[in-house]
Amino acid sequence: MNSVQTRSAERALSSGTWLIVCGAMLYSILTVTPLMAEHTADEWAWTAPILPLVVDAAVVIVVKLDDVLARLGGHGGRWPITLRWMTGLMTLALNTADSALRKDLVGVAVHSVAPLLLIVTAETSLAYRRAIASAVAVLEAEQKAERERQEEAERERAERARREAREEREHAAQLAREQREHEAALAREQTEREEAARRAERAEREARERAEREARERREREREQRERERERAEREAAERRARMAAERAERERRERREREERAERERAALLQRGPAADKLPEDEARQVVAAAFGAGLSVRSAAELCGWSVGWVSARYAEHRDPGAGGAELAIAGR
Repeated sequence: MNSVQTRSAERALSSGTWLIVCGAMLYSILTVTPLMAEHTADEWAWTAPILPLVVDAAVVIVVKLDDVLARLGGHGGRWPITLRWMTGLMTLALNTADSALRKDLVGVAVHSVAPLLLIVTAETSLAYRRAIASAVAVLEAEQKAERERQEEAERERAERARREAREEREHAAQLAREQREHEAALAREQTEREEAARRAERAEREARERAEREARERREREREQRERERERAEREAAERRARMAAERAERERRERREREERAERERAALLQRGPAADKLPEDEARQVVAAAFGAGLSVRSAAELCGWSVGWVSARYAEHRDPGAGGAELAIAGR
């Protein structure tokens, strides 16, 4: 997962959390205000909305500061946890008090939905943010290690190039020395021939043959040496290519294995949440259905996990089995 996907997930988490918080605040104010008005003097009845507003303001503070601390990788200690649960329990008590006083169990259950959802959402969003921050830190560490490996490989290639250039210079110097020595030998031979001009023709012919034989042998040695150098260079180049191909294949296998493990963890996390209390948002429901399909769950089990209808889940299963027929089934599921 790259940084763009991580930011998108954080935006979705933040938007959903604040949507639930605002909805729970509005519902709490509308529910608790009549109760406070009944238990407040008539001349102070206008103060009835203040208490739910104060409690909900504490909820907003907790959610916002938990968001900031999760992004920074910090932890507020015991007091933020105490405030989070205290405000949640206060909201739950205020929302269910009226129904509880009237011994209306159905009313207690109905009015406890929003506070309980608010408490669980605050805890879950904090856990998600910490997990996302930890995953981003791991991803950045892996990218840094990969950059360091690439820099080390570049340094090794540069050092190898310098070593080869030095060897070529030494070889050229050796050839130059041999050439100078050969020229010096020819000069000595020429001097000797001039001084021994009166020697017999046979001695001159043997000297010429000896010089030609030495030249041929020298050229043969030089040719063999150049051939050995060429073969050695080709062998080293082939070994470098084979080594780089093996390293690239190993890196690709490791990255593929990491992607598969990450996908498996995400699917397991989606399936372990249990049946949905309410109909999930479509994007999140699609993710749950995809995870259920990959795990081989039945259509009904997937419908319980996401809160959508069996027909809609069946259409998504059909899309996963036959991606080409996704458009028509999507239209049918929409109706």
